[in-house]
Amino acid sequence: MTVLRGATAGVIAAEIGARLKQARLNANISIADLAQQTGLSRNAITGAEKGKVQLVTLLAIMVALKLTEQLDLFLPPQQISPVQLAMLQGKKRQRASRKSAEKNPTSSTHHGEENDSW
Repeated sequence: MTVLRGATAGVIAAEIGARLKQARLNANISIADLAQQTGLSRNAITGAEKGKVQLVTLLAIMVALKLTEQLDLFLPPQQISPVQLAMLQGKKRQRASRKSAEKNPTSSTHHGEENDSW
């Protein structure tokens, strides 16, 4: 297995293309057959095998070659970090709030009455 740590994007893309080609050959599928299965052009398949591919094209080829289970190994689902989770939750309440009647028990002014303290 080739370790691609520190490799450039171009080198990694070429390696993925080469692995895609090998998977196609291992499945004994021709470029023409794969193009027909995916609805892509033969040039798109050839380009993908050289590492020149759009994501949707790559995924269409992986589906046809039954390689989609490899996606979890390639890019595992990412969990939310505890720091991000705390930021999303905001501040947690520290205590219960008072009921509205308890907040201002001395306020007995009703609508229509004047308040002399103004």
